[in-house]
Amino acid sequence: MMKENSNEEPNGHVQRGLKARHVSMIALGGCIGTGLFVASGSAISQAGPGGALTAYILMGLMVYFLMTSLGEMATNMPISGSFAAYSAKYVDPALGFAMGWNYWFNWAITVAVDISTAALVMKFWLPNVPAWIWSAIALILIFLINAMSVSTFGETEFWMSAIKVVTIIVFLAIGALTIFGIMGGHFIGMRNFSIKQAPFVGGFPAILSVFVVAGFSFQGTELVGITAGESQDPQHSVPKAINEVFWRIILFYILTIFVIAAIIPYTSHSLLGSSATDIAISPFTLVFQRAGLAAAASVMNAVILTSVISSANSGMYASTRMLYSLSNSGYAPKKLGQTAENGIPYYSLLVTTVVSLLTFISSIAGPQIYMWLVAASGLTGFIAWFGIAISHYRFRRAFIKQGHDLSELKYHAKLFPFGPVLCLILCILVIVGQNPTAFMNFDWKQILVTYISVPLVLILYIAYKLKNHTKIIPLEKIDVSPSHKDEDLSKLNKG
Repeated sequence: MMKENSNEEPNGHVQRGLKARHVSMIALGGCIGTGLFVASGSAISQAGPGGALTAYILMGLMVYFLMTSLGEMATNMPISGSFAAYSAKYVDPALGFAMGWNYWFNWAITVAVDISTAALVMKFWLPNVPAWIWSAIALILIFLINAMSVSTFGETEFWMSAIKVVTIIVFLAIGALTIFGIMGGHFIGMRNFSIKQAPFVGGFPAILSVFVVAGFSFQGTELVGITAGESQDPQHSVPKAINEVFWRIILFYILTIFVIAAIIPYTSHSLLGSSATDIAISPFTLVFQRAGLAAAASVMNAVILTSVISSANSGMYASTRMLYSLSNSGYAPKKLGQTAENGIPYYSLLVTTVVSLLTFISSIAGPQIYMWLVAASGLTGFIAWFGIAISHYRFRRAFIKQGHDLSELKYHAKLFPFGPVLCLILCILVIVGQNPTAFMNFDWKQILVTYISVPLVLILYIAYKLKNHTKIIPLEKIDVSPSHKDEDLSKLNKG
């Protein structure tokens, strides 16, 4: 039975079924995927070991500041689909509209990409089975997990993320033994950090290109803001998740890049060919094989399959909750804000599933359409980060301007305003640096394919602003009061 959202429970009528351990692992697992397991090799080949490490360290720091910004807002106002609400409440309702639909679109398309990738991964074992069968199975499985309850989703993500974490720990242990010659037969040491042009290859342009790759790898950390609305104790679990995730990400990513770079020279053709679906030349597979583990390819294929399903599962959850939040905010049809007895917004879930299915079908029926859809979602993650940073900057300024004391906040973002300002600058740098050669060569098709998500967001923002005559909210009029339920932000739409 479907119900309209009410104020009977905190956060409308979705249920706070996510435990602290769920929130921590979801935030961690959200940014550990094929970007680390497979594509990390291409980062080392482009910029060398030193360049890759520099890019990932800088991106890791930026993500940490972004997470603390999100944490300060999420503990003050923990709601599902938080990005749209924060942008609308602290900046401009038109920005909330644009950010919300941008983020929903991003994850709805990502689900379709992931179920397509799952089929390609399955071909490693069963090459003769039609790919669409595996994609259909993956989509049904993800739909059922998200349809049961938020605790079912949380528990599933916990264990899938745990598999990824255990894999990385085993990889680091075996990698260390291989570097010192205990496994693999001979001592390697740091020799690959000094061959040819190493450790830095290609200078700053190469580091910038890896910075872009690293940014995509870290996307998903912002899921902690989505889960806050259904966390049992967001004031405790969100700060805990942010602090834990930062150190785990830095340790996992930096140590992983270090181990790969130490064992496999940046000149290796295998690293140059790294791609999201070529399991045989995954850096993890290569390192395991170098250590003498014959079954490395099959093991890593299973881990990567888990990672892809986990990404699609998180994507379905994030996009469903964003659509639910958009409905509560008056940005989407009211029916999408209805929930069932178990707190699941089924209409939002069904719409997201249909869009993901249609996008997947377009990959078969119209590859050109599919390519444009994927391209349109390419930069949306960075645009969402930009929205989080600017929302927090204005939230904190309004908080102080209105005479509040920082002691009133449950969680304090670190080094304000350095954190959000750094995030804003680096997000712009990454967005502009996606494909600079296209501008230099005046390749308009490539420019459009690469940057199409930017004008789409601007169109959403400007169209909503013109239609509803909204204005940027003055700092003294921003509502910074704490809230523990979904806000109906439609009252802001009149500007």
